[in-house]
Amino acid sequence: MSEPVTTQTQNPVAPGEAPAPSNHTHRIAWFSLITSFREERFFLLLAVFIGIFSGLAVICFRLAIDWTRIALLGPLPHPHNLRLLIVPTLVSLLVSVLVIHVFPLVRGSGVNQTKAALYIYNGYIPFRTAIGKFVTAALAIGAGHSLGPEDPSLQIGAALASSLGRGLELSREKLRLLAPMGAAAGLAAAFNAPISAVLFVIEEVIGRWSAGILGSVVLSAVSSVVVVRWFLGSEPLFHIPAVAFVRPTELIAYAVLGITGGIAAVIFAKAIGYLRPKLRDLPRYTQYLQSAAAGLMIGLIGYLGAPQIMGAGYNYMDQALHDRFPWRVLAILAGLKILTTTLSFVSGTPGGMFAPTLFIGAMLGGATGGIEHYFYPHLSGSTATYALVGMGVLFAGFLRAPMTSVFMVLEVSGNYSIIVPVIVANTFAYLISRSLQPIPIFDLLTRQDGLVLPSLEEQREQAILVVEDAMRAPPVPVLRSEDTVQQASIRIQEAPEDTFIVQISPSGWNTVSRDTLKKLMGEGKGEMTLLSALPIRHLPHLHPDMPLDTALRYVSQFPLVPVVHRADLHKLIGIISREDILKKYQLSEIEED
Repeated sequence: MSEPVTTQTQNPVAPGEAPAPSNHTHRIAWFSLITSFREERFFLLLAVFIGIFSGLAVICFRLAIDWTRIALLGPLPHPHNLRLLIVPTLVSLLVSVLVIHVFPLVRGSGVNQTKAALYIYNGYIPFRTAIGKFVTAALAIGAGHSLGPEDPSLQIGAALASSLGRGLELSREKLRLLAPMGAAAGLAAAFNAPISAVLFVIEEVIGRWSAGILGSVVLSAVSSVVVVRWFLGSEPLFHIPAVAFVRPTELIAYAVLGITGGIAAVIFAKAIGYLRPKLRDLPRYTQYLQSAAAGLMIGLIGYLGAPQIMGAGYNYMDQALHDRFPWRVLAILAGLKILTTTLSFVSGTPGGMFAPTLFIGAMLGGATGGIEHYFYPHLSGSTATYALVGMGVLFAGFLRAPMTSVFMVLEVSGNYSIIVPVIVANTFAYLISRSLQPIPIFDLLTRQDGLVLPSLEEQREQAILVVEDAMRAPPVPVLRSEDTVQQASIRIQEAPEDTFIVQISPSGWNTVSRDTLKKLMGEGKGEMTLLSALPIRHLPHLHPDMPLDTALRYVSQFPLVPVVHRADLHKLIGIISREDILKKYQLSEIEED
């Protein structure tokens, strides 16, 4: 009987050689690549739609605030008008009822809620939250509460993006990315400033970024701004007059502005941090009255002569930029705005702190410029320049977003000639705020709410351990791949180590243990080279400046990992093992304690 004929379906494989990938494997790889490419394009397209929807929502939100303000307070509120007393009080009672019984998740600004959705709830924000934030914040800000629309716009955009992602049944990983995309779109539409919105979301909400995340966030922010400018025009948020930085001696005045702004930011943050938990600990029935009491006090201040502090105050910031107020009035308005915004925010009224922060900064900056001109009239710096720089100062000191604060001023003004004063003043404000108020305001509010969210400022300031911190000198001698087993055994006789590095020519590294060399000698392989006698295995290599976390990926598979010079891969600087890494982490924990 003849033997059956066997058909070879694969190419023969030489001993020690990996089998060639089959056509089926190639098809799977191509399908995976195409699918990944399609998902990436779909996600970028989704970012555009999120930007469009968020932009439309923010347009409606801004119009709702304007219509509410005009209907309730009139086109231009004047002192000694009884509506300034009655409207904020009654509307606040309505808002309190809505917040307590219908929309309990809309308290506060919305930044922390969006961050919590990202880190705790897998990007889930109920669509009901967007509706509630829209309605309650429009009522509160339109009725005169000293709050702004930017933070609520951020949360509205994030809620819309989250709802859209759930409707499309996206994966949990994708849902987590949608909230920051919507947040950037909402904030960009409210500010009409896409760069600042992207930086703030990356700096304060996400805390990290990759090419994919950055591309999606940028697309959503730009799309929302395009929509806003299509419907409302391309006019900037503020009409900035000609500003310039002329004399280097003015930097002293800008440094003083930075110091003043930093102290004001600390007072602002400490007032909120102290009063907010006090009011929350009061009996539950007082929650109906807290917002109304804040509205009454704000209305009283407006009634007595300072209606400028009611609402977001964009018009009055614009007037400060055009030098329409004496410096004494600007200083008073800055102090009153800190007081009224604190009252509004700690009472749980929905609304944001971005606009009040800009208002306080503009007034402080204008006052500083006015004082400078009063005592040193020969200096040529304009009040508008100081007011504009002051906006960034409070943003850097209170919200603790230093990069965003710089680019926000530049983006709003469109003038890069003032970048030096902005950086100088913002740096002073940020450093003073950090030294006097160690916990940033958003982290403070999060901890008061009983949430454990990553502190992005603490992460930025955290010392990063690198490979160089844990590596040790390489064992001596370093063996070469052309050495014979016998030569290697002789060379290691006096060495105390048990494992040695083998350098493979022309490049590459391997390891061999003392026991392995003894075993090879016993098998009569003493004349064989290490390259021939040892299993073919090329170790990965590290560089001294790499994060220590990177080394953890390799030390579980290899007993030693070589650390080599970046400019010369043949130059061995040190070695690292799992024990070295664990020892360094233990020492770091002891040092921190």
